[in-house]
Amino acid sequence: MGPELFVKKLRIKQLAVLMIASAIVVSCGSSKSASAHKKSGSKTVAKSENLRRLDSKFDGKVPRSANDILKDAEKYIGTPYKFGGNTSSGFDCSGFTVKVFEENAFTLPRRSSDQADAGKNIDITDVKPGDLLFFATAGGSRVSHVGIVHDIGPDGEVKFIHASTSKGVIISSLNEKYWNKAYLHAQRVL
Repeated sequence: MGPELFVKKLRIKQLAVLMIASAIVVSCGSSKSASAHKKSGSKTVAKSENLRRLDSKFDGKVPRSANDILKDAEKYIGTPYKFGGNTSSGFDCSGFTVKVFEENAFTLPRRSSDQADAGKNIDITDVKPGDLLFFATAGGSRVSHVGIVHDIGPDGEVKFIHASTSKGVIISSLNEKYWNKAYLHAQRVL
């Protein structure tokens, strides 16, 4: 093999690795933008400290449909992340939400950016278990990740279940710095 062919093959391999790494970082990627102003309903969502100490309006009552969705979501905890996956052998974030809602006779669009337009936009202080949270994990204001609100603590801490690229299906908190910074908005689809 000549030096030119070797260099060409090396560059192709480097490009392939870069493309795969980009796909993982972007996670559930999208081509649509979410609101750059972080609007939910008529209020602008304040980030950082204000998301940490929410004056939640959640009354603690979870509708049966949301309970069923959460039970089905919990059975997948520990399932690995798989780009484009939507089965119990591996999920990406939007594949996970589609599967869980589908098991409960609800249809969601396949892409997280399309799910971000489904249902009704709600303020973070109004979220309830079963609502969807949307994130810009690649920076900016493009929806690239989705999770399902799992529970809301007595202090207003919002926890959500989702398929993370690093740990698979897990429960995370909106209080975590990474998720707090990436949060865009919430939607009610039930």
